[in-house]
Amino acid sequence: MDTLIELYDTVPIENVLGTEMFRPRETILICPPEIEQNRQFRRSLRSYFEYRQCPVKLTFIPVSMLDAVKIERVLREVVEAHPDCAIDISGGTDAALFAAGVVSGETPVFTYSRRKNAFFEIKNAPFAHSLPCTVRLDARSCFLMAGGTLLPGRENNARLKAMLPQMEQLFVIYTHYRRVWNRQISYIQKISSAEPGRLAAAGPWTLKAGNKTVEADGELLGALEEAGLILDLRLFRDGIRFRFPDEDVRFWLRDIGAVLELQVYRACLEAQCFDDVVLSAVVNWQGGASQRDSVTNEIDVMAVQGIQPVFISCKTSEIKTEALNELAILRDRFGGKGSRAIIATSGLATKSRAPMRRRAAQLDIEVVEWDDLRFDRLVGRLKAKPMR
Repeated sequence: MDTLIELYDTVPIENVLGTEMFRPRETILICPPEIEQNRQFRRSLRSYFEYRQCPVKLTFIPVSMLDAVKIERVLREVVEAHPDCAIDISGGTDAALFAAGVVSGETPVFTYSRRKNAFFEIKNAPFAHSLPCTVRLDARSCFLMAGGTLLPGRENNARLKAMLPQMEQLFVIYTHYRRVWNRQISYIQKISSAEPGRLAAAGPWTLKAGNKTVEADGELLGALEEAGLILDLRLFRDGIRFRFPDEDVRFWLRDIGAVLELQVYRACLEAQCFDDVVLSAVVNWQGGASQRDSVTNEIDVMAVQGIQPVFISCKTSEIKTEALNELAILRDRFGGKGSRAIIATSGLATKSRAPMRRRAAQLDIEVVEWDDLRFDRLVGRLKAKPMR
């Protein structure tokens, strides 16, 4: 096969998977005019194949994907001009699939099944006969294929993997002091600085945090020192003093939600089924390399198994409908069918939260609550479900 004909689909993976697997010299994407005119999308798709080390000539041919007659005419022209070609009908509208069936003739036709994670011969395509998909993606690839860009997040993921013991200690302490955790993090924020190199913290026992008065918890601070998460703790009559071991731990103890994100990140690594795990994945929807004048979102934890991305949001507060909607939009935009969305919360699985769980089920979002945050149970929940 010298040329692969793809039928554009709103699910990003459908537009690239055939090229990844069969490595044609040219891929012709039959697509809506607005896609062919979208410079950023075309540039992002080319960047995807460059990043994936998959050299291919990309050709975009515009046509209304709802007009079977026009699609049929375009396909006939393409097939006649490219005798050594094949048609991938994994994606595309009903009109496009109908047109492909009409014009295929002796042209090889194949498809991909998410449920089986394999390619299948439809007609004259023995090279795709029950062929398992061997493509394995990372987070950056998932965004590129959808016209986005993975920007540097707030965490250095390469360095984090050496800090798993500290993450474990942090969550153990959190489980003991969960009820006062948010207030104590607010206190630490008040007596410390986020500026580079500023690791010292000092302040009075009691201070104002917002509209509330917060008092330092000496036992919690002592537990953090014993675990090596703070150093040189000094408790005086009129105040306290300590220092952070490094800027990573300083961030963890100045951010209310960091402890939950780290637990999920550590569990994703422990699951050993993911090809890539990223903490604090920041995506630029427009595909640029900067956050300035662009739409960006931060995904607390993103994991990828094979071609299946998993988008995970972590909440130490009550889960609101807006958070569920935002997560569903991110999953649908950058993953589509077959991808997963999970929202993890430190809240208990009480009856009062039943409406939230129903809304999550409607959006096909998995909910992980407090009882499932125990490490072994969390690892089990995170292990990928079969592709849908």
